Amino acid sequence: MINRKTFLRQVAAAGAGLSLIGMKPLVSYGRSSSSKVISIMHTNDTHARIDPFPAGSGSYEGLGGAARRAALVKKIREQNPHNLLLDAGDVFQGTPYFNFYHGALDYELMSMMGYDATTLGNHEFDNKVEGFVNVAPKANFPFVNSNYDFRGAPEMGKFIDEFIIKYVDGVKIGIFGLGIRFDTLVLPELHEGVRHINAEIVARQMTRRLRQDYNCDMVICLSHLGLEYETDLVSDMVIANNVDGIDLIIGGHTHTLLEEPRIIEKFGKEPTIISQVGHAGVVLGRLNFEFDRTNRIRRVFVANQSIDPELDKLV
Repeated sequence: MINRKTFLRQVAAAGAGLSLIGMKPLVSYGRSSSSKVISIMHTNDTHARIDPFPAGSGSYEGLGGAARRAALVKKIREQNPHNLLLDAGDVFQGTPYFNFYHGALDYELMSMMGYDATTLGNHEFDNKVEGFVNVAPKANFPFVNSNYDFRGAPEMGKFIDEFIIKYVDGVKIGIFGLGIRFDTLVLPELHEGVRHINAEIVARQMTRRLRQDYNCDMVICLSHLGLEYETDLVSDMVIANNVDGIDLIIGGHTHTLLEEPRIIEKFGKEPTIISQVGHAGVVLGRLNFEFDRTNRIRRVFVANQSIDPELDKLV
């Protein structure tokens, strides 16, 4: 396990403010005539971590907390009103808050923070389909999932969008979601009526629709597949390498803390960025996308920030 000093250094912000002056781009597309910057903030696997980690939690001691995250999000929005706040699933399970509130409190707090969308993790099924249905009305943001078939559970399906489209500073952004296979993770009685469909096939279909049918300038995948595996399980790396047209994959499930997002380069194609920020809300992921005047991505800068006691002054 990494020590606290190393952990904080790894997730230190690349730039506290919006200004990109002096910041090294994570990736540059070789274009000019920039005209706008959109900040993409993100979390994954927050697991009911409402309060900061208590004493005795190792390198995570004192980190996290919904109030600090909300304060940081507010500060970033004051710096740049052109932004999105997204989540890659597994909001449920992990602390006594979930045992008592069953996820309702998490969704209320996320609503207060102004989340724009989340996807479904495997733990969203921990209290069965009806458990999710009971608390989903507490969320005033959409749930997106494209590779679960809800025809056998229409009471859950009514809360799920196959995709959404957001307009941010004139940029048309398509967002879809992918969920992991239920095998060995979710008991059949917990996801009764919900069927998994191959994520790679669906990702290819959704990207084509968002690009060609809806003319999106940018495509984001909220993924709860996991970063990568040594098995044949579909992962973010598989999607990024095999599916063209996804600009950003915001990942979850494997609790991977990426010091910098991965850049998947493909000959003759635009790269795909994969970002995942550990778990329990100890880091707020942030990528600043710089667009040219034709709404094409020009450069990307990473500015992830630790949710630590220094943020108490903002609360």
